[in-house]
Amino acid sequence: MSYVEHYRETATDLPGQALPWLQTLRASAGQAFADQGFPSPREEEWRYTNVTAIEKKRFRPGHPGTTAEVGPLLGYGLADGWRLVLVDGQFSPSLSRLDGLPEGAVVLPLTEALSRYPEQVRARLEDSTETDSSRFLDFNTAYFRDGAYIDIGDRVILDTPIQILNLSTRNEGLSVTRQLIGVGRHAQARIVETHAGLDSAAYLTAAVTQLSLAEGAHLDHFKLQVESSRAYHFGALLIQQGPHSRLRQHHAAFGGLVGRTDIHSDLRQGAECDLNGLFMVDGRGHLDTHFLLHHREPHTRSREHYRGIAGERGRGVFAGRIVVDEAAAKTDAEMSSRNLLLSADAEIDSKPQLEIHTDDVKCSHGVTVGQLDAESVFYLQSRGIDETSARNMLTFAFANEMVEKIDLQPLRRQVREALLRKLPQTDIRVDWL
Repeated sequence: MSYVEHYRETATDLPGQALPWLQTLRASAGQAFADQGFPSPREEEWRYTNVTAIEKKRFRPGHPGTTAEVGPLLGYGLADGWRLVLVDGQFSPSLSRLDGLPEGAVVLPLTEALSRYPEQVRARLEDSTETDSSRFLDFNTAYFRDGAYIDIGDRVILDTPIQILNLSTRNEGLSVTRQLIGVGRHAQARIVETHAGLDSAAYLTAAVTQLSLAEGAHLDHFKLQVESSRAYHFGALLIQQGPHSRLRQHHAAFGGLVGRTDIHSDLRQGAECDLNGLFMVDGRGHLDTHFLLHHREPHTRSREHYRGIAGERGRGVFAGRIVVDEAAAKTDAEMSSRNLLLSADAEIDSKPQLEIHTDDVKCSHGVTVGQLDAESVFYLQSRGIDETSARNMLTFAFANEMVEKIDLQPLRRQVREALLRKLPQTDIRVDWL
């Protein structure tokens, strides 16, 4: 049985069977996936990331893990705010906390939203933006089982965050989720998307998040990946930004055998988009980040600051592309990628691109890939610090500049702790984090 036939076989009990439009949408996406399959490194956008290994595996959806199995992962839940928990790709009401939402704010599992708000869900699903991960977008559309539906009404301001907590417990498990998030006119919210898995589990996560920001909306979106070293993670963040909206996005990725995240944002007049990213990969892990920011109208602004760290035989990829349309005069765009190699066998490929179709813009990009400064290591050693600790301190300092940009303190602590666990024989104290 081919892997395409295998996934078709698992799709007999997907939600939304009574919605003809959803069945049509799924059938179209499923056929597109069947015709093209998973991406190949022969394709330019996938030349650095080989995913053919997942074609040989047969991941399956299953019943969510028990409370005992999930327990070790619950520490990734934030103490404050609302929380929607998905265990092995399916909603867990007992672990979620959705009471007390203010009027005008809706947070539901996607399966429930399909019953209560089918037309709103339809409008958002049919408004998907094409990405370099379109194969996985088709796969996700054809086979998603659950996810999150979040709607923040006009002028609603949420002071506490909403967390979507995705937990994977099953070996050879399949988690396919769709997050549909809308922020109304002049509304404000903070949303945290966390993906964590048990160390012993090999699983496939395919998570697509769609963000729609209306005029004047402000959204802080955070994504943290702390996956099993045997996990495969493919995520897409598809963003539609209305006039004068503002998005700040922070992405931190640790762990995973193969991981890729695609970010695509369309910016309308006066919109602002800040993307901050940090990844650390070791062993034989592979982490890939692609983004495309499309400035479509005048007076838009974007900032992209990414840092990558690769040790042992780890490999990282950063590919950023900024497109400025002919109509997008007065665009102000800046992109930087700084990368650190901790071993001779580590590798990071960085590919920034600017595509500008008009004058009167300010756009720039910069890339660095290097090793720890030998003089800095020697200086610390001359002060009585052993070499391993010196290298850890310098690596931590390099990454921590990005961690400091996370203004949500509980999440910032989690990211710092995940970073420290990646450093060899670290003795850096964590009680101050």
